[in-house]
Amino acid sequence: MPTLREVVAVLDGLYDPRWADDWDAVGTVTGHPDANVSKVLFAVDPVQAVVDEAIAWGADLVVVHHPLYLKGVTSVAATSPKGRVIHDLIKNGIALHTCHTNADSPPLGVSESMALAIGLTDVRPLAADPVEPIDKWVVFVPTEDADKVAAAMHGAGGGRIGDYDSAQFQSTGVGSFRPLDGASPAVGTVGAVEQVAETRIEMIADRTLRETVRTALLEAHPYEEAAYDVLELAARSSDRGHGRIGTLTTPMSLADFAQQVTERLSSHHSATRVAGDPARLITTVGLCGGSGDFLLPVADAAGADVYVTSDLKHHPVSEHLENPDACAVIDVPHWAAESTWLPVAAAALSARVTGVDVRVSELVTDPWTAHVPGTVSM
Repeated sequence: MPTLREVVAVLDGLYDPRWADDWDAVGTVTGHPDANVSKVLFAVDPVQAVVDEAIAWGADLVVVHHPLYLKGVTSVAATSPKGRVIHDLIKNGIALHTCHTNADSPPLGVSESMALAIGLTDVRPLAADPVEPIDKWVVFVPTEDADKVAAAMHGAGGGRIGDYDSAQFQSTGVGSFRPLDGASPAVGTVGAVEQVAETRIEMIADRTLRETVRTALLEAHPYEEAAYDVLELAARSSDRGHGRIGTLTTPMSLADFAQQVTERLSSHHSATRVAGDPARLITTVGLCGGSGDFLLPVADAAGADVYVTSDLKHHPVSEHLENPDACAVIDVPHWAAESTWLPVAAAALSARVTGVDVRVSELVTDPWTAHVPGTVSM
């Protein structure tokens, strides 16, 4: 049976806390790192009803999207709703872990889960995170010293590709040179052409490590004048970033797409709001799980026919629609959009940790309990 520390390590691998916004509060709120975990409950909100469900099921860990506390407190007394949540969790030996903005942008995150849930294909980040630029190193070294030089470059951070390190390619050939007056050759004599069996080492490294890698290879290289190339590789696209953009397999009207979005999100008692011509043809869709008003102009500039998010206000949408050829807008309930992440995260954890039973809470914790439709239909 895994420990809380081991389960959290997997969650942090999926949703790295370093990806969280500066203002956010993510990570473990309650729980002992060495405690065993056999049951994990996933939910959007750390509210009392979710805690009651966790207690009744016998959960050891509750993983939520929204933080319990976003600001500092001086008391967790059970006289407040949040304090009672803390007390009930600790009293029943249940850990609480939060994946919030760190779970918004990566693959298997909130926006990607929402995009797939509402039927998009060719899904990619709407505003991709910057990717560290990469150098390719090509070094020529006497064959007997190749492993030594490669090891030095690896030690300086070269050859790291995703979850792999020590990556390189070697090929052999013949190097030729003639030492001139003033040279102090490691191989050969001044004035004579020398041919040496050499190995060509190729590996990549983050550009930020350029001088570190250069120093390491020069210190390990036996030649007085080492031969090497540093090639700046083309920029890479990131699979992590705010929001998502994708396409519909079959274009449909805005009215039909809004209906599809409503049907494919979790059931709720709130309302889906639509801004734009109901007959407009929708092919390209931009979206952001949670409150995504900041990406509305980005979606428009990216050529989206419609932008789907939550918590939009009157004036930004009104002003947006005044622009020529502005994309349509669909505002969905915040809870319903983010709940699409729960089964994805639960499945990802289950696939990576053995001996753990996972469950997605079916409680609707959207605060809105009803809506009254207007008198004008689409």
